[in-house]
Amino acid sequence: MLNIVLFGPPGAGKGTQSQKLIAQYNLVHLSTGDLLRAQIAEGTELGLKAKQLMDEGLLVPDEVVIGMIGNALSKNQQAAGFIFDGFPRTVAQAESLDQLLTQHHTQVACMIALEVGEEELVKRLLERGKTSGRIDDQDETKIRRRVQVYNTETAQVAGYYAGQQKFHALNGIGEIEAIYTQICTLIDQHKAADAETPAAATREVQA
Repeated sequence: MLNIVLFGPPGAGKGTQSQKLIAQYNLVHLSTGDLLRAQIAEGTELGLKAKQLMDEGLLVPDEVVIGMIGNALSKNQQAAGFIFDGFPRTVAQAESLDQLLTQHHTQVACMIALEVGEEELVKRLLERGKTSGRIDDQDETKIRRRVQVYNTETAQVAGYYAGQQKFHALNGIGEIEAIYTQICTLIDQHKAADAETPAAATREVQA
């Protein structure tokens, strides 16, 4: 099973790249934003609480997000793999994701972070806000707050995956296809390395 964490601040281009990667590797897309917005559309208690936090540019509590991800994994046990978009956002979530995946006899292959400067992010999100209908895409103060939350809390997750030799940073500014090609190269390298691991283990046992 191929599991990819696509990382980056709001407006970095994760959604665009996710769609291309899903088609290329036949992955299930798990976007916490989409899962939360579905709850909001249904008007559930969780959705109403999440909407208030999201409108203020704040993160939804870990236990809520982890619960949703766990349910999604259970519903897609026959999947070729998953692409995690916007999750994990904290080290605690990353640790919980590792535990969840271990229960399903798999693990994260790699984490790829798209890096984009704050001014470019603000520009992109304000432009997106003209059509997305999202309140948090239409207010520059809230946008900058979301970026600040990412920089102070979420970016720490990069260190977690770096410690596992799974972290890769890419410039998120440039041609979409060029960025996509770089991402695929990294994923294919990890796939090749994972494929060699069982054989190496077998040789060691036989020796």
